[in-house]
Amino acid sequence: MTQASTLAPAGRWTAGVHREVLPNGLTLLVQRDDSAPAVAVVTHVRAGFFDEPDHWVGISHVLEHMFFKGTPTRGVGAIARETKAAGGYLNASTSYDGTSYFVVLPASQLAAGIAVQADALRHSLIDAGELKRELQVIIQEARRKQDSPDAVAHETLFEVMFDRHRIRRWRIGREAELAAFTRDDVAGYYHSRYVPSRTVVSVVGAIDVDEAVALLRRTYGDWPAADGAVNPSPEEPPRRGVRARTLRGDVSRAELVLGWHTVPPLHADAIALDMAAGLLCSGRGSWLYRLLREPGIVTGIGASNFTPTELGVFTIAADLEPAQLDRALQGIASAVARLVAEGPAAVELERARTLMRSRWARRMESMEGRAAALASAEALGGIHLLDDDFEQLAAVTAEDVRRVAERYLAPDAVGAVVFLPEGEGEDLTPERLALAFATSGRSTIVPPTLPALPATPARVVSGPRTAGVLHVPLAGVDLLVRRKRGVPSVTLGYYVPRYSIEEPSHAGLGALGIRSVVRGAGTLDASALAYATEGLGGTLSASASLDWTGLSFGALSDNLGPAAVLLRLAAREPAFAEADVLAERGVMTEEARQVADDMFRYPFQLAFAAAFAERGYGRSIGGLPETLAALDVMQVREWHRTRFAPARATIVAVGDLDPDRAAAELAGIFGDLPAAAAGELPPPQAQQHDDATWQRVVEREKKQTAFAMVFPGPGRRDPFRHVAEVWSAIASGLGGRLFEALRDKRSLAYTVLGSSWSRRDGGAMLTYIATSPEREDEARAAMLVELQRFADELVSDAELGLGVNYLAGQAEVHRQSGAAVLGEIVDAWIAGEGLHELHDPAARYRGVTAAMVRDVAARYLTGPRAEGVVRGMRR
Repeated sequence: MTQASTLAPAGRWTAGVHREVLPNGLTLLVQRDDSAPAVAVVTHVRAGFFDEPDHWVGISHVLEHMFFKGTPTRGVGAIARETKAAGGYLNASTSYDGTSYFVVLPASQLAAGIAVQADALRHSLIDAGELKRELQVIIQEARRKQDSPDAVAHETLFEVMFDRHRIRRWRIGREAELAAFTRDDVAGYYHSRYVPSRTVVSVVGAIDVDEAVALLRRTYGDWPAADGAVNPSPEEPPRRGVRARTLRGDVSRAELVLGWHTVPPLHADAIALDMAAGLLCSGRGSWLYRLLREPGIVTGIGASNFTPTELGVFTIAADLEPAQLDRALQGIASAVARLVAEGPAAVELERARTLMRSRWARRMESMEGRAAALASAEALGGIHLLDDDFEQLAAVTAEDVRRVAERYLAPDAVGAVVFLPEGEGEDLTPERLALAFATSGRSTIVPPTLPALPATPARVVSGPRTAGVLHVPLAGVDLLVRRKRGVPSVTLGYYVPRYSIEEPSHAGLGALGIRSVVRGAGTLDASALAYATEGLGGTLSASASLDWTGLSFGALSDNLGPAAVLLRLAAREPAFAEADVLAERGVMTEEARQVADDMFRYPFQLAFAAAFAERGYGRSIGGLPETLAALDVMQVREWHRTRFAPARATIVAVGDLDPDRAAAELAGIFGDLPAAAAGELPPPQAQQHDDATWQRVVEREKKQTAFAMVFPGPGRRDPFRHVAEVWSAIASGLGGRLFEALRDKRSLAYTVLGSSWSRRDGGAMLTYIATSPEREDEARAAMLVELQRFADELVSDAELGLGVNYLAGQAEVHRQSGAAVLGEIVDAWIAGEGLHELHDPAARYRGVTAAMVRDVAARYLTGPRAEGVVRGMRR
């Protein structure tokens, strides 16, 4: 049997796939991929929200939770613990048309992964007591979702747009419905839907295909065949008409989402509609980005053609200030009107096509992404759909796009939902929505004219190799290059260490500076720079972290040279036009305000501000509304002149390339940069507490209370960092002690975690939980009891082995994508102790003992802490 290890140049995603249907009806898909020492097992069951009758709304998701709650041979928590002990992670997701379970682990542990997944799939106990407890967790998850403005707006749109089809229902279920489920309900759904003929098992990784197929046959071959129950959704009748609804609540920003009825995924028009979404909102060169995001009318905007099995919905969604609603609607309407009347120009179509195909390839780069894509395609109609759809993207014409826009994106068929803050903005009525589409006209954005990029001759260079990374030191930069086989792409980055800590009053300056870079460089304005980069298959992205500031760019491997030329231009010659900097400042200000609506990020922002007295790590790297308002273009230019440009930069390239040839090409482009030495790093940052407990509380009209605790902890270069990470692996995640004590046994929360947070200049140990407002005190007390246990008692040998093996396995699994490998290199080079860390990252974990874990817990988790609390409404 042929075993294809990498993607063929023609882009045949199914090359080397072994497909087999067992006598019982179960479908097996196995593909070899040697690009990383990992394997993914995805189990896809054709049973999702569309399959649920009205009296069982949300039951697919309930069953997804019960998948992890034990079998006759594995008790509660054992499934997760065994997976972690094998070095892997597992999770699941329920969608409208199916439920997927996946495990990703070191390739050597394939048998363990399959054994655990198969047992859970075939022999779930669905214990009545466990179900009762888990339903309380799911109710917390439902409340969390109700606290998400984006989720509420999108699902309300489906309710507005559809009259009969099941997509109109709140898919996770309402509290009363969830609480009423019995063991018989869930078991009945399980036994009638989870049958071999509705199941696809997909395996992708560095494995022997024949051995994997034989293992799968032995594991699943004796599963008795059965006819799965079919309960189709009522069909949606055709209709026209403008519909709109306004929601109001405790949100800081407006959420707008518009939608049109389109077609199912196998319809001939589906790919052209995907392309229409890409033209409107894929990349910085897209129409709506240039019309609305670039000038700051919206903070974020996106478009998609959502096609779950039996229907299609084309959506456009935006975050914005309530006062900008009319301008946003007019901009969206004008872009759609132009698409209908003219279609895209050739250069616009090619930009979108290249970017979409490149992103498609990157989605297939990881084992998990490839296995999931294969399983989904098979469930939909066959794995050949992956190849067919990719090739159809290449064949879509401008007239195809114009035709589908005219047919489906009609102004008299649009639906919309806007979620507004209480007391702000006017309601969006059908009349107001119809007027916006009737009076908008067509957008007049034209594609930019691009100059030819200069060709730079390569230089002959050499340097040492450490852990597979070629290091070439030049006068002004360090080049780090590593081959990562797989899809034909490369991830390229330009990074500068943060040598100084921003003053509290200037918080966000570095982020504003690096984000303003992508708005124009040299003779290229924002649109021209976007078109130039996206035409090479990637998007120029800015990153401002606590340890470095930089730019990254993913491109097709053949475009390494042009991509590097553009990266240098952006890093060294930013335009910093005043209007562009002020526009980006406005967007960042609105993003900073929007953090207050995030029930995960906001508690941590409050807690870190308390822990570090709002200095350094205590200030958001992206700034706060009040600090951003004080920044101006002169400060941004000075930041670039004094802090970014003179610093010794690190150029990193990871992808399907020859390292020596790539280094020579990069040396030709960056070799003439002026000499620069590494600067001195700032002193470590210590947390500053005036009391044993420092708490910052914000009260909101939310369904949950979420709070984060920040304790002192080891920094990135502290030898005890690895001990703290082992503690985190033991404490957190599925199978972790905090998860089992607070979620499984007490049903306090859907989300609970413990984590080690380490940066170059400081560290912390973190916890988080989101629970009912009435149970806040109980949750806090229970969390502190569990943390004290770590300080008082040795963890068991089994717990220690689980934590160590999990981290050792993840060191292998993590290297599935070029972007992940690049991030590991940058972290080791800039924040860590050097490239030698990459040799055997698991070695330091294997040296951790139970006594070390207890000592770290006693040192850090029993002393002062800071808390950030977002307190919801008590009933």
